[in-house]
Amino acid sequence: MAVKIYKPKTNGQRHKTSYTFEEITKSRPERSLIVLKKEHAGRNSAGRITVRHRGGGARRQIRLVDFKRDKMNIPAKVAAIEYDPNRTARLALLNYADGEKRYIIAPIGVKVGDTLLSGPNAEIRPGNNLPLANIPVGTMIHAIELYPGKGAQMVRSAGTSAQLLAKEGRYAQVRMPSGEVRLVLQVCSASIGQVGNVEHSNIKLGKAGRARHMGLRPEVRGSAMSPRDHPHGGGEGRSPIGMPGPKTPWGKPTLGYKTRRNKRTDNMILRHRSKAKRR
Repeated sequence: MAVKIYKPKTNGQRHKTSYTFEEITKSRPERSLIVLKKEHAGRNSAGRITVRHRGGGARRQIRLVDFKRDKMNIPAKVAAIEYDPNRTARLALLNYADGEKRYIIAPIGVKVGDTLLSGPNAEIRPGNNLPLANIPVGTMIHAIELYPGKGAQMVRSAGTSAQLLAKEGRYAQVRMPSGEVRLVLQVCSASIGQVGNVEHSNIKLGKAGRARHMGLRPEVRGSAMSPRDHPHGGGEGRSPIGMPGPKTPWGKPTLGYKTRRNKRTDNMILRHRSKAKRR
């Protein structure tokens, strides 16, 4: 997939880049696999904003993606590669031999007409889904389960992939895209290959209006606020933060502050991503 660059006829197009969509083969989603997405603008059930800078944007429909891949040993033919407005990756529409249709995340190398399979006896090729115990060491994988049968939770965004490093006992060592190395049960499943749409990180919105179409509302720097609205606010002209470490509007540490509080699974992480980046 290539990135389209515009000849700047307007200011909004000066730095704008977008997709060429050359890999998309079907423009409208499968009607049986969509539900209407209800907009909440970052508000919880009590109506309070819990996620700031959300609201508005184009109306979307949720594509029901099969992250469990639980149709074992039933071949499926790739019918189309589709766009999904709710994620960075592309979707592949599968037509199973028994007549059922499902969406999966489309990896690199999967084309219309290919036949994919899920199960321990599946071939090691992009798009197939197997337990980690049946995948050779060194293979690039994505859409990895954390709990058997729950469905893929890790490595699902565009261009990402993990690597199976080793197997020992009940667990397999997997190197994540961040550089973190963690243990995953070998009975958990994963898909072979790298997630497609690798050029996503090179896309530049180019103008504020395009961010609003995505449902993103404006953000204001804390240093531009008054002291009553933000800890960074106040002072004559541009002022430094003036405190030990940057803070959120509510005075909590942010920007690099460690928030992980899950001691129960600390022993599953063999190498933290922060240590991996320092090397």
